[in-house]
Amino acid sequence: MSDKPSVLFVCVHNAGRSQMAAGWLRHLAGDTVEVRSAGSEPADQINPAAVAAMREVGIDITDQTPAKLTWDAAQASDVIVTMGCGDACPVFPGKRYEDWKLNDPAGLGVDAVRPIRDEIEQRVRALLDDLAVPAH
Repeated sequence: MSDKPSVLFVCVHNAGRSQMAAGWLRHLAGDTVEVRSAGSEPADQINPAAVAAMREVGIDITDQTPAKLTWDAAQASDVIVTMGCGDACPVFPGKRYEDWKLNDPAGLGVDAVRPIRDEIEQRVRALLDDLAVPAH
């Protein structure tokens, strides 16, 4: 890994879980980690309940847009974290993978998204510890 590790979060729609994870990582690591997120079948917009749940903890993800997973983004990442995309997430040889089993927030209200948001925060903090990157 380079001096600045890079992490790619991938889920199917890149509208909920991966966007919340990227938001947490940007918030906790600042510019010490390069953060990417993408989806195998990106949605048109970020899940409004995910936006609301993140806003409650002071993290604004409204400037993010669901993006298509590309070979270049995966190739440029040290760690690839998949979230429920199964076979839709291609495997790139030589990359470190983590598969986070998380409930899909699609179609859920903010009350149901909060526990997912909180679990993602704990997993992002553990990832930072593992990468030896201090959380801010």
